[in-house]
Amino acid sequence: MKLRSKLIITFLILILVPVLFTGTAFFGFGRHQISAVKELYGVEVESLLLDMILTMVMILVFTSVVLTAWIYKSIVTPIHHLQVATKKITEGNLDFEMPAGGDDEIGELCTDFEEMRRRLKESAEEKVESERQNKELISNISHDLKTPIAAVKGYVEGLMDGVADTPEKQEKYIRTIYNKANDMDRLINELSFYSKIDTNRIPYTFEKINVNAYFADCIEELSIEMEEQDIELTYSNYVEGDIQVIADAEQIKRVINNIVGNSVKYIDKPRGRIHIRVKDVGDFVQVEIEDNGKGIASKDLPQIFDRFYRADVSRNSSKGGSGIGLSIVKKIIEDHGGQVWAASKEQTGTVMYFVLRKYQEVPVT
Repeated sequence: MKLRSKLIITFLILILVPVLFTGTAFFGFGRHQISAVKELYGVEVESLLLDMILTMVMILVFTSVVLTAWIYKSIVTPIHHLQVATKKITEGNLDFEMPAGGDDEIGELCTDFEEMRRRLKESAEEKVESERQNKELISNISHDLKTPIAAVKGYVEGLMDGVADTPEKQEKYIRTIYNKANDMDRLINELSFYSKIDTNRIPYTFEKINVNAYFADCIEELSIEMEEQDIELTYSNYVEGDIQVIADAEQIKRVINNIVGNSVKYIDKPRGRIHIRVKDVGDFVQVEIEDNGKGIASKDLPQIFDRFYRADVSRNSSKGGSGIGLSIVKKIIEDHGGQVWAASKEQTGTVMYFVLRKYQEVPVT
C-alpha cells in the first residue's frame, strides 16, 4: 500500500473514530437524560447536542488536515526527492544536489544520501582523471622510447653497413647504443616505480647514511655523466664529517638523479652549469641543486611537483619526459619525513631544495 493511501486512511480514522464514539455517547446520553434536562432547565437539548457534535467534527477535521499535511510534507516530499535522485544516479547523472531535509530521521537520510552522491561524484571524477593521466603517461613514455630506439636502430644499421669503418667510430657507435639502452632502461624503471607509487608499495630500506661519504659517491657518478653531456658540475659540502641521516640510499639517489635530469633537459645556455650544495640547517640536512637553465614562471612554480603537470607543453614534448619525475621526488622526500620546494627566475635558472632529518642518538636515562 502506498504511503499516500496510508495517510488518507489515517486521516479518516482520526475523524471517524472520535465522531463515532462521541455520537454513541451522546446518543446514550440523549435517550436517558434529555427528558430530565429539558424538564429541569427548559432548554432544547437536541439542538445543543447537534451544535456540539458539529463543532467537534470541525475541530477534528481541521486538526486531521493539519497533521496529515505536516506528515505528508515531512515524509512524502523527501521520499519523492530520494526517488528522483536515485533514478538520476541509476542513469549515471551525478551533477545534481539533493535538497536538504529537516532535522528528523528522514532529513538525516537525505543528508546522508547527498554525502553519498558527493563521494560518488568525487570517485567518478578521480577515476576519469586517473584514466586520463595513465593515457598521458603511456603517450609520454611511448614518445620518449621512440627517440632512443630510433637512435639504436640507426647506429646498429651503421655498424652493419660498415659506416663505422674505424675502431674509433665503432667505439663511438657502441657507446651511443649503450647510452640509449640506458635511457630506455631508465624510462622503464620510472614507469615501474610509478605503478608502485600508485599502489603505495615503494620498497624502502632505511639505514644510517653518512652524509659526506654518500654525497661524495653521488657526485662522482654524476660527474662522469655530466662530462659526457658537456655540463659543468660543481659541489660544495658544509656538513660536519660525522653527520648522518636515516634514509634509503637508492631512493635518495633517485631523487638526485631526477632533479639533475630535469635540470639537464631544460638548460638552454651554451655552457650548462649545475651546482650541488649540502648544508647543515639545525635538525635537518638541506640539499640544494641549482642550474642555469631557462627557469620556471612564478605562476607555474607551485604546481611543478604535481603529477603530470607541464609548465610548458611544447617544450616538454620536444624534450621528452614522462611528467612524473618531480612528483616521484616529492613522494620519496615526504616519505622520508622531509620537504621539497623550488625557487626559480626565468632566463636565469632554478634551485631545487630538499631536506632530510638528521639522525640523532637518543640518550638513555
